Amino acid sequence: MRVKLDRFPDGKRMALTMSYDDGIYHDRRLVETMNRYGLRGTFHLNSGMLGKKDYLERDEIATLFAGHEISAHTVTHPFLPFIPKEQAVQELLNDRIALEELAGYPVRGLSYPFGSWDGSIVSMLDSVGIEYARTVDSHGSYRMPDNFQQWSPTCHHRDMIGHAEKWLSDNKVFPTMALLYVWGHSHDFDRENNWELLDQFGQLVGNRSDIWYATNMEIVLYSKALKGLRFSASGHLAHNPSAIPVWVAVDNREIRIDGGATVHLKEDAEPDGRRL
Repeated sequence: MRVKLDRFPDGKRMALTMSYDDGIYHDRRLVETMNRYGLRGTFHLNSGMLGKKDYLERDEIATLFAGHEISAHTVTHPFLPFIPKEQAVQELLNDRIALEELAGYPVRGLSYPFGSWDGSIVSMLDSVGIEYARTVDSHGSYRMPDNFQQWSPTCHHRDMIGHAEKWLSDNKVFPTMALLYVWGHSHDFDRENNWELLDQFGQLVGNRSDIWYATNMEIVLYSKALKGLRFSASGHLAHNPSAIPVWVAVDNREIRIDGGATVHLKEDAEPDGRRL
């Protein structure tokens, strides 16, 4: 019996997330288009800029990003490695505090302003409650990250059509979970006059039953829950100590393990929903 931890929710092999920075008013058009195609993503906001020229208003944040994730981007968008650590801590914590008041839930994600980070910044993230941080160092592949606090995307949105075509055509031969992670700024579409890319992308990958459309944090939480499964010494039993269901591949079967449940993985075993 072979058990593989390589399935997204509902046993899917492909996941798509999008990630946009700054909170410029062009996010309104971006979100409207994403919603039309069932795309979901994460919006990293500078709380100190909201309400200023070209930025979103504070009172529209919760409604605009409903169904997506609100995430941190610092209060004032500094180069984090080049300011005192005490100030960096304040930038991160105060951004979380301000955004959580608007979002109504804990904000525990980040994208590095200017894509700038170093080891000292990464080392402080746990202490300020940041569970993941996105870079701008596109790697061009569909792999899951080794370290969520140095999480690099697949591509910028200007390259997303080519990557989506490859991702869809190669999905039958992926050895493991295949994540397409697109990042950018909504004002890039306006500046480069290429909003049509977003519609092309939506028509290509949107509203499909074989793709998990997720926010950054949903991917983090699911990955942690999947890797947190506890197995018996024989490998025949699996216990999910988390609160969310996960899926595993067992030989040619896909098995759902609900939060708090213990299941038998052998094909001839009766389902067991005991909670430990």
